[in-house]
Amino acid sequence: MRLVVGLGNPGPRYENTRHNVGFRVVEQFAARCSIALDEACYDGRLGRGWLPGRDEEVAVFEPLTFMNRSGDPVARALAGLRIEDPARDLLVAHDEVDLPFGRLRLRPAGGPGGHNGVSDIIAALDSRQFARLRFGVGRPDGILDTADWVLAPFSSQQAAELSGLLATGAEAIAVALLEGVETAMNRFNGVEPDADG
Repeated sequence: MRLVVGLGNPGPRYENTRHNVGFRVVEQFAARCSIALDEACYDGRLGRGWLPGRDEEVAVFEPLTFMNRSGDPVARALAGLRIEDPARDLLVAHDEVDLPFGRLRLRPAGGPGGHNGVSDIIAALDSRQFARLRFGVGRPDGILDTADWVLAPFSSQQAAELSGLLATGAEAIAVALLEGVETAMNRFNGVEPDADG
């Protein structure tokens, strides 16, 4: 069993914000695998299915606690799904202000990079050894606070481009799971975003 986690905040107020792009990219991945996020458990939404073309089960999970409390639901999901090796079987998708809009960056492990959701997962698991997909949302220009920036909706132009970029993010997750994170890194890291997918 593999577990793909998307990070975001619950409720309609946050649905289309930059901070929720982790939810949106894993929902694209779930759709690609014909997985319905229809189980309410571990303080979140869970769906189960199969990796495309593989006899290997995958679960997609969205913690529905607030972002900075993501760790406990992820730890409980790992335990409940009997996933013993997060370094091999866990991938977390989240927003990243230090990347330009739409840019992807996969990593096999590492620190939180200032992301509160990732920081809480690291604390809950007592480990930095899990893969993550960072989806660029860019930094604000001028005096707008970063917290206000990520909790605001995408601009109308970015929103129009987002569908294709989310599809690319979903493809990156699929490649990471099917062919390995290193292969996905070589294919997707540093590539200029293509809004047309």
